[in-house]
Amino acid sequence: MGNPWDISQNSVSSSTKSLDPIPCFSPLAGSISKHDFRPIPAVLLSGIYGLLALITTYILFLAALTIPAFQNQIIYLNRVTLTWFQDVSVPEQWGFLHNQVTPFTLLTRDGITLHAWHILPLGLYQQNEQQLLAEPAGIAPDITARRGFQLLREDPAALLVLYFHGAAGTLGSGWRPPSYRAMSAAAPDRIHTVAIDYRGFGSSSGAPSEDGLLTDAITLAEWAMEHAGIPPSRIVLFGQSLGVAVCISLAQHMAAQAAPTLFSGMVLVAPFADVELLTATYRVGGVLPVLDPVARFPRLLALLNTFIRSKWRSKNKIADFVRRCENMAAERARYHITVIHAEDDYDIPWSHSELIFWHAVNASLPTGISYEELQREKRESRKVLGDGGWLVERQTKKGVLRQEIAKYGLHDRIMSYPIVSLAVLRAFQSDC
Repeated sequence: MGNPWDISQNSVSSSTKSLDPIPCFSPLAGSISKHDFRPIPAVLLSGIYGLLALITTYILFLAALTIPAFQNQIIYLNRVTLTWFQDVSVPEQWGFLHNQVTPFTLLTRDGITLHAWHILPLGLYQQNEQQLLAEPAGIAPDITARRGFQLLREDPAALLVLYFHGAAGTLGSGWRPPSYRAMSAAAPDRIHTVAIDYRGFGSSSGAPSEDGLLTDAITLAEWAMEHAGIPPSRIVLFGQSLGVAVCISLAQHMAAQAAPTLFSGMVLVAPFADVELLTATYRVGGVLPVLDPVARFPRLLALLNTFIRSKWRSKNKIADFVRRCENMAAERARYHITVIHAEDDYDIPWSHSELIFWHAVNASLPTGISYEELQREKRESRKVLGDGGWLVERQTKKGVLRQEIAKYGLHDRIMSYPIVSLAVLRAFQSDC
């Protein structure tokens, strides 16, 4: 039997034959037999149901983002420890020498207990190995009684990096342990590192929030200056990803006090400009653009961002910090900021570093500078490093602003690279 929809020459050649009427849903067509319709293939039905389920799930996901507890987990990922079944009070699991790292705790002003690591530089460890090996392992009930702390406090030439890690994981996750080694690589007998797990991360108590993480950072800074006795001129702040936002918030907060505190410098790796821009560009695992469908509708994305509590407006805060420093009367009121990003960072694109750097430079100039004008200047003045990427540096009235874009390094691997080790050393060698 021929195809009933085939209007071919054979189907119209005889005057005694006529075309079958085309089934339609018009009331004038009369009743329609069930044989006039072909069933939808099961595969197609499954695809339709799957698509509807996916759309429904995505809508529910967007709705859940308006719930503070859920959105906090998306931003901070603090329950994704990445060190399951590992005890973060045993740093030797990550390749450190016995008692090279002293785990201890800090108590914040709002009663939160923070888990911390004090990492000794390798050269200093070698010089004091026998004393360190004789000490008990595990979390130090009194960090001030440990040899590592005494080496930090009693050495007038000791330098200290305050380390703020990114979202998810703990002190021992991913590329963080190799990164701690990179902090002291350029001065292995002088540069100590102290890192914390924020509230709600790892063994630390509480739950994360923007104000809470700032309180954690202030607690660490005050501990370093008041208990370890390290002046801010011998302290460098290091942050990666979320840690950059914490670094900038801490620096801005300390600079805004009646008696401003300025640290020797900041090294900021793989930053994001603010959460609003991050939601439009972030890719989970560098692959899945979670909010890309929403980002195509700016008004809808803006509406969604009104529900996000943690704003982390780093580009605005770094501008405020630089502006405050530039306007300080004190001759020693100086700053040193290095922004580092990899071109192959698929989690947070390096365009975020472009915005961070522009806001800092713009704030350093009395009349400001447009983004386009700065880009032109950078193209003319940048130092090309071949496969290493490129860098630009600006000397301002009161400080140094440096941007380094590496070709390779992904989102977190780069923080263990020599580019970071040298950036830390430069920050200590600045005039701060």
